[in-house]
Amino acid sequence: MSIASMTESSIKRLGRVAVLMGGDSAEREISLLSGGAVLAALQGQGVDAMGIDVGPDIAEQLRSEKIDRVFNILHGRGGEDGKLQGLLEMMRIPYTGSGVLASALAMDKVKTKQLWAASGLPTPRFSVLHDDSDWQGLVEDMGEVVVKPAHEGSSIGMSMASDAAALRDAYQKAATYDTAVMAEQRIRGAEFTVPVIHGVAFPAIELSTSHEFYDYDAKYVANDTRYLCPAPLTEAKATELAELCLQAFSILGAEGWGRVDVMQDRQGRFWLLELNTVPGMTDHSLVPLSAASKGLDFPALVLHILNGGAVSDIT
Repeated sequence: MSIASMTESSIKRLGRVAVLMGGDSAEREISLLSGGAVLAALQGQGVDAMGIDVGPDIAEQLRSEKIDRVFNILHGRGGEDGKLQGLLEMMRIPYTGSGVLASALAMDKVKTKQLWAASGLPTPRFSVLHDDSDWQGLVEDMGEVVVKPAHEGSSIGMSMASDAAALRDAYQKAATYDTAVMAEQRIRGAEFTVPVIHGVAFPAIELSTSHEFYDYDAKYVANDTRYLCPAPLTEAKATELAELCLQAFSILGAEGWGRVDVMQDRQGRFWLLELNTVPGMTDHSLVPLSAASKGLDFPALVLHILNGGAVSDIT
């Protein structure tokens, strides 16, 4: 992968850029870290960029600051679910990432899995949970499950359950974050994540943690989480995984950039978990790690995402 540097005039043509971050979702703190890193990278390359901690007056701020385009790094609800995208469409301000529909679909883990399954792509079995769910029957049917809020990221509110009592407790925990909660059949095996940027599947990363699963602490706090990039897969399996992630991305109508999370069972089969349309960009984040393995440093990656792919010649 060779990256052509942007000229001073091409950087100037980007105009005034707002890096949107923060907000009021459960992922606020991670978004602020991501936004700070993105903003510093843009300003370090001469981009006329400013950061905005998104609040109810965001439309007024964008107008008053005469913003020409947006780098959206607002994780979670409000920034990743189509709402912000709709506002920016109405204001005719170009922005990074997926549009309204794909953002809304990807933010809803249930809708995402329904679309993938209907398209014949492999995704673990699941059930939407309610206060009166048959906890024992679900465990007998699916075995060990992963319980998660349907509209949260960063593994917030997520836990494992292998018996009826644990399943009920896990549901109650997840329900404090979301009115929609799902149980997904747990796949035992290796976990991978694959960035997709402007139609290209970047190198897969295998995740290894001492925790029970790749939870919030393993993602953002722990120092013993291991990231193997490129993932130790055969060429055939790496190609299979890349093609699967590109299909998963395309079926949801996603654009720009994102990250697909996948499990591989002990028989070697891949299973799609979810699509993140505004992935993290902190020092613990995975998209920058994957890009770096192909020679794309963080500042160049940020420009590549912002400029719609035009800044690089990917071979």
